[in-house]
Amino acid sequence: MTGIGIIRIDIIRIHIPMDTRHFDQEESSMIYQHIKTGTFISRPNRFIAHVRLEGQTVVCHVKNTGRCRELLIPGVKVILQYHLDAAAAGRKTEYDLIGVYKGDILINMDSQAPNRAAWEWLGGLDCIPGLPGWAPDSLRREVTHGDSRFDLAFTLNEMNGSRTRPAFMEVKGVTLETDGMAMFPDAPTERGIKHLHGLAKSVLEGYEAYVLFVIQMKESTDSGPMTPPILLLAMRCGQRQRPASMSLHMTAP
Repeated sequence: MTGIGIIRIDIIRIHIPMDTRHFDQEESSMIYQHIKTGTFISRPNRFIAHVRLEGQTVVCHVKNTGRCRELLIPGVKVILQYHLDAAAAGRKTEYDLIGVYKGDILINMDSQAPNRAAWEWLGGLDCIPGLPGWAPDSLRREVTHGDSRFDLAFTLNEMNGSRTRPAFMEVKGVTLETDGMAMFPDAPTERGIKHLHGLAKSVLEGYEAYVLFVIQMKESTDSGPMTPPILLLAMRCGQRQRPASMSLHMTAP
């Protein structure tokens, strides 16, 4: 029972409401409040963006430090979260840029969302997809193993027996879309390659290891082809891929 499994989330349909964000899972705690829509102007650096909002130019914190060059183009419609308590909380900006429209496709840019969605999804599973009879338990975040720190760690418990198996999972958010296909990565990622090497090493040590691709857009209908080097390295290191699916539904202004 060794190998790297790639759990595929077919789609995350993102519709962001005016003051709340809903998942179709009752246990969800992911909520965006005070949502506003603006027009992207510029991104002076990877941390902030200038957005036209209600006739004024506002500075926003960009909740994704990736390049996002194909998304943040002057004039595109963006989704902002307004923080009423920004000054009291010591924030430098009152707004977070959390989403963007690429044509009619709404893409969630919040880099924290995939890990939170993965946590809730994995915690609600009765068994691991493609591995019937084994249930995930004792879920933990940000666990260090060797020279790697993995997004999630958990224990697989045999449902009709007494065996257990430790496991790690890396979570990758996917925001790149081309011709209706979601692809990963959107830029060279040495860190991502390092994580996959760490997962491959853990498999040799007796762990189960997974890579979870979270597609953060509402209209993409296919999660492949994923661009190298990530998928090719995963296929080379692992022994099997386990498909799975999940949809998260929200509404947008």
